[in-house]
Amino acid sequence: MHKHYTGLIERYRNRLPVSANTRIISLNEGNTPMIQLQNIPKMLGKEVDIYVKFEGLNPTGSFKDRGMTMAVTKAVEEGSQAIICASTGNTSAAAAAYAARAGIKAFVLIPDGKIALGKLAQTLMYNATIIQINGNFDQGMELVKEVANHAPVTIVNSINPFRLEGQKTAAFEIVDDLGFAPDYHCLPVGNAGNISAYWKGYKEYALDRVCGNRPIMCGYQAAGAAPFLAGHPIENPETVATAIRIGNPQSWALAWAAQQESGGWFDKFSDEDILVAQKMLSQYEGVFCEPASATSLAGAMQDIKSGKIPEGSKIVCTLTGNGIKDPEIAMQQCLDSKPVTIDADLDAVKRAILDNL
Repeated sequence: MHKHYTGLIERYRNRLPVSANTRIISLNEGNTPMIQLQNIPKMLGKEVDIYVKFEGLNPTGSFKDRGMTMAVTKAVEEGSQAIICASTGNTSAAAAAYAARAGIKAFVLIPDGKIALGKLAQTLMYNATIIQINGNFDQGMELVKEVANHAPVTIVNSINPFRLEGQKTAAFEIVDDLGFAPDYHCLPVGNAGNISAYWKGYKEYALDRVCGNRPIMCGYQAAGAAPFLAGHPIENPETVATAIRIGNPQSWALAWAAQQESGGWFDKFSDEDILVAQKMLSQYEGVFCEPASATSLAGAMQDIKSGKIPEGSKIVCTLTGNGIKDPEIAMQQCLDSKPVTIDADLDAVKRAILDNL
């Protein structure tokens, strides 16, 4: 019998903190594709299976929808009339969309001039109240935590435990899709909620014997925003990968636990390395993710080439957001690929084609 997919809470209801009477706030998020890379592994010259979990195909274009469906569902269940978050972009878009769906108000604090255009446009269209601050994400996060003590709003950043409950379902989907847990799971790390949530999901499935193993968790940061490599918060993080431009991760302890319990590691990459990986995914695999997402592939490629991830491994890289989120960075990378302008003439079209074959 055919059943219409209605979102990750309904799919994994028995593994999430909801009751039969809970009003589910959903945009049919989740169920994102696992795409096996075909060309990049050949270019590396290594026998490995690399899959990308393309979270950019969630309703608002990022993995944040997974946590937001749970956070807003529980906020509404508890009677909240408004939610609030600090954001580098993706969280604000997801919070605004799910608040609109629920019929409640969304307030978002964003760093002035530090948010990608696609994400700002989304948040505006979803009709959130946007407050720009002269500061970075970490300062915004501290303000959000303070204001929640003085105003009737529910915080929906990843300090909200229901966010991680929703995000852990991505690990369930990977095991359900593949029939096993990967040997290695590679993720971009900014606020560090995602690596924590995936590890939680894998542990739960392993405990219930849905899968026989748990992956080694590999967290990758931008070099200019790498507190896990420094071992302490970074006061003024800077990177082209705006989604992970975070110097004081809110899931600090949980992320360290995921790394240590799994036997994994953290590493950092330059903006150049990140953008090279983004372009490779687009040009050789047809997958367009935002810069921060490509950090997971940059890390996987380096560790495969060095042998740290051995041949024969099955690897999953999470791509956290869609490339359309940050069109400016994409266009800057393609300045040498401008459209060719010709006359509206058959011979001119043929010449243009032959010149570029």
